[in-house]
Order: sequence, then structure tokens, then C-alpha cells
Amino acid sequence: MVTLNDYASTVPIAWCPGCGNFGILQAVKKALVALNLEPQRVLFVSGIGQAPKLPHYTRGNLFNGLHGRTLPAATGAKIANHDLTVIGIDGDGGAYGEGVGHLLAASRRNIDMTYLVHNNQVYGLTKGQASPTSDTGFITKTTPNGAGLPLNPLMLALASDISFLARGFAGDIEHLSGLIQAGIQHRGFALIDILQPCVSFNHTNTFAWYKERVYKVESEGYNHADKAAALIKAQEWGERIPIGIIYRQERPVFEEQLPQLKAMPLVKQPIDPMRIGALLDEF
Repeated sequence: MVTLNDYASTVPIAWCPGCGNFGILQAVKKALVALNLEPQRVLFVSGIGQAPKLPHYTRGNLFNGLHGRTLPAATGAKIANHDLTVIGIDGDGGAYGEGVGHLLAASRRNIDMTYLVHNNQVYGLTKGQASPTSDTGFITKTTPNGAGLPLNPLMLALASDISFLARGFAGDIEHLSGLIQAGIQHRGFALIDILQPCVSFNHTNTFAWYKERVYKVESEGYNHADKAAALIKAQEWGERIPIGIIYRQERPVFEEQLPQLKAMPLVKQPIDPMRIGALLDEF
């Protein structure tokens, strides 16, 4: 039986006191324990930033890549060994800025993995610049006259026919942990946008600000299989912000469409060095 101690890490945590990342870290661990997933069965893939440090503060396999390039590495890992539970970790800058093209591709392809995006609406590691999701008018060092129109990641994902879309809140660990469990159990690409207050550089979208506005869609009898309803929910922001499973559908995963993987994962297939010679002869 897996316990929280199995995911305990001795690495000193470098996040600011009160950071929303602490709640996300706890929710991730609780989800993995609830699913009885041993650390050796999990692969974390992350880029650069405050959010991608999360895998360092738990246990499991880890690949750290470049900023905004988490999903290509995670896709390769899942193709090579689709028995692994692959979890991507990024911030809103890496996911919705530098990596937004990869997000669209992963959504369309329906890679069987879970992507957790810590959305604090600011670049935290580089000291407070505006991010793609900063609210209109948000004042930062790079936007002294206020940020422009923010990107809506939920609408973008729905337009890419994503098969699982959810939004969580770092201030509600139990609810967020349930969303992460659902995302991992879903066969296909699961994006979970997580509202994560940054106590150092975003003094607008605080824990108190969110707690006054977030509401759980499941409390309203919401049908998460209704894409038209999901599009409406995805546009709610301001006085009311929905959290929960926004949209879910079942469709074939990318790995099922690759004939090379039908017999077994690539990592378990025998390697024949002589085949390399045949390939070289073609050139």
C-alpha cells in the first residue's frame, strides 16, 4: 500500500512562504497515494520555473527539460513506455507562452498523460513580469501601462478538441486532488489548469480574491460531456470562476494509433543491431 511517506523528499523547498505551489504539491501526493501508484511507476516531466520545481520535492522518475518544452519530452517518454503514468508540470508562462504550440498538438493527438499547469498569472521565477494569462490592466515591470488581453487556456484547449479539461484551485487541496486523480485515470490528454496565487508578485489574484469567486461546477448538476456548455463555462471569469471538470470525452489515444506499439511498449521490444545496417543501406 502506497503512503505519503513513499513520496517524501529531503530536498529543501525554495518556494516563497505561503506560495500556492505548496497546496498543489500536497494535492499531487494525495492523488498518487489514493491511486496506489508507486513512485517507480510515475514519470514527472517539467521545464524551468517555480512550478517545474515540484517534482524535486517529491519522489519518482523525473526529466527536467527546457522552458516551454515539457510536452515533447513527455510525449516521447509515453510513446517509449506507455506503461508509465506520465505527469507534465509547468507554469502559465511555459505552458501558455513558449509551449502553447505543443499544448495544441498534445490536445489534438490525445497523448495519454496528465498536464498540470500552475497558473499564477505572472512569471514568478524571473521576478514578476506579465504572463500570457495576466489580467487586463495588470501592472508589472514589463507592462507599466497595464497588460493587454489575456489568453484563455480553456477556450484554446476546447478548440483543439481536448479530451479532458479541468480547472482547480490551490486553496482547495481535497478538490484539486480529486481532479488530479480523475485526470490520471482518464485515457487521453488531461489538462488541469490550476489557479495558484503568487504571494510575492501578484497581489491582485490572491487566495482571498479567489475564495470569493470560485465555485464548483459539480454543485450545479453540470454536464461535463456537453461541449457547448463547456465553452460557456470556459468564458466565465471575474465575479464567478468555475472549478471542476469542465469537459470530458472519450476518443482514441495517440499510442493506440501507432502500429509499432501494438505488441508491447518500445522499451520492452528486442533490439536487433543488424536492422541498423539495413536502414543505412537505404542511404
